[in-house]
Amino acid sequence: MPNGLKEKVLGGIGLAAAIAVLVFFAMPSYRQGEPSIAGRTAPDFPLEMNGRQIHLSDLRGKVVVLDFWASWCPPCVEETASLNALQEKIESQGGTVLGISQDDDQDAYQKFLIEHGVNFPTYRESGLSNQVLGSIPTQYGTSALPEAYLISKDGKIARKVVGPQDWTNPELMSSVETLLHSQ
Repeated sequence: MPNGLKEKVLGGIGLAAAIAVLVFFAMPSYRQGEPSIAGRTAPDFPLEMNGRQIHLSDLRGKVVVLDFWASWCPPCVEETASLNALQEKIESQGGTVLGISQDDDQDAYQKFLIEHGVNFPTYRESGLSNQVLGSIPTQYGTSALPEAYLISKDGKIARKVVGPQDWTNPELMSSVETLLHSQ
């Protein structure tokens, strides 16, 4: 094959590969609000709250904003104040923010809770190493922090939210309030 033709073929293959990658990342199953997970039952898991064992399924009847975070994650730190504000707003309406920390270090976790006045229930998933996400976020398909899931009263995932958010912004509040007011 002549060099000019070979370069054109390889260039075309490279262009096709680049387009395929862009299409993959633009697919609805990858973006925020992933339609592919909306309506699925939220994976259940055990956790400890206030010194007692419960399961996520024990929170059925409440709207849950399930947030995966860590004290060593700057974007997680960035959104903590707005998660506190969200908890204050939705707690009396039948909702809760539930934080699942990926902190290995118990002391760092406790210090973070105190320094940032975390007012929502949190659970530290222990037994982690090298800042690798634990088994609970893996069940949800979480690959980066922070990441949150809006879970309806019947335990179904309504929406996935990737990256740090201002949980007081009108668009997110509207999503949460719609769930709070649904049957």
